[in-house]
Amino acid sequence: MAAQAQAKERKLPAPAVSPETKDYWDAAAQGKLLVRKCTACGEAHHYPRTICPFCFSDKTEWITASGKGTIYSYSVMRRAPVPYVMAYVTLAEGPSMMTNIVDCDFDQLRIGQAVTVVFKPTDGGAPLPMFTPA
Repeated sequence: MAAQAQAKERKLPAPAVSPETKDYWDAAAQGKLLVRKCTACGEAHHYPRTICPFCFSDKTEWITASGKGTIYSYSVMRRAPVPYVMAYVTLAEGPSMMTNIVDCDFDQLRIGQAVTVVFKPTDGGAPLPMFTPA
């Protein structure tokens, strides 16, 4: 657990913000997770982009996600200077997102485990959405 505590002290690099993702990062700064939803086919998607990856329509809109999800897959990176967990989390709204699992005992994580979003500060930019066991 000592190495996991050190991860909290590590400064994360600020995300690159583009005009297409500005609303996403502004919402993250307010503690809200956004995803895009296509009004043509009804599918939600992540990473936020204007064009729907399912039907290629440009008729997409932002929706506020619940911040709840389940672990689809994960890997504990123990050989890193500070161990961390990379994961795919399937959001309650449907899309999966690549993220980190934080603030927990990595040995207790399981596929299908419920998680909830937390926002971790970065070095001078918007906070990053990550997940912790619910």
